[in-house]
Amino acid sequence: MNGKGIAIEAHELTKVFRARGRDVRAADGVSFYADAGEVFGLLGPNGAGKTTTLRMLATILTPSSGWAKLAGFDTRESPREVRERIGFVATETGLYDRFTARETLRFFGRITRLEDKEIDRRSAEIFDLLDLTKIVDRRVGTFSTGEKQKLSLARSIIHNPPILILDEPTFGLDVMAARAVLDTIRLLREQGRTIVLSTHIMRVAEKLCDRIGILFAGRLQAIGDLESLRATYGGEDLEDVFFSVVQGEKSDSGFSAPPDHGMV
Repeated sequence: MNGKGIAIEAHELTKVFRARGRDVRAADGVSFYADAGEVFGLLGPNGAGKTTTLRMLATILTPSSGWAKLAGFDTRESPREVRERIGFVATETGLYDRFTARETLRFFGRITRLEDKEIDRRSAEIFDLLDLTKIVDRRVGTFSTGEKQKLSLARSIIHNPPILILDEPTFGLDVMAARAVLDTIRLLREQGRTIVLSTHIMRVAEKLCDRIGILFAGRLQAIGDLESLRATYGGEDLEDVFFSVVQGEKSDSGFSAPPDHGMV
């Protein structure tokens, strides 16, 4: 831990869906923590359970079993308090094409019960921080994909939450737009926010994350920083580590929890 305290705790989070007459475990006993000010990444292929896990953290889904606490509040017992302290960005930006960027932040600011003066002050700060000042009065429908994703990040922090939950933040972006979004996430991290994000892109995890959890088939198979993961599983980079972990899981019917797994 970094000495600033734990911002996110997840303990044995499990979500079971009923599909075609059978139970499907989208997330299966997922446990991890994230320190305050840390970027924690969930790395895994599509269908690994990343979105399900993040939606449970964000109180959008209720766990079938297990629990999670964000900023000290339990997602089941205190969902409103959790939502007040997080910003959530999904793969769908959730923006309205007819609104301008300025109107977008005003709309979401009012949803979080901010006064108009506070919304205007926060909006000016955020537009400057994210380099959106020149397009604040353009309609969102005219934005590029990268501009929409940056605005989606902007509306997620209008209420100044200490925790951000980002689901595939570079999904569908070209190289230039993805770079701009990654730079934005770094800025938000430098403000001291705790960030948990999901990705299936090795480069994103390597560049952004202090620690990484490798999620496969709904289960968290390994946790650690890049250096410790390489030391444990071998390989020159995260891609080598990932395939070592995943191939080991495929060949082993049992599950051995990684050293950093039992921390909550």
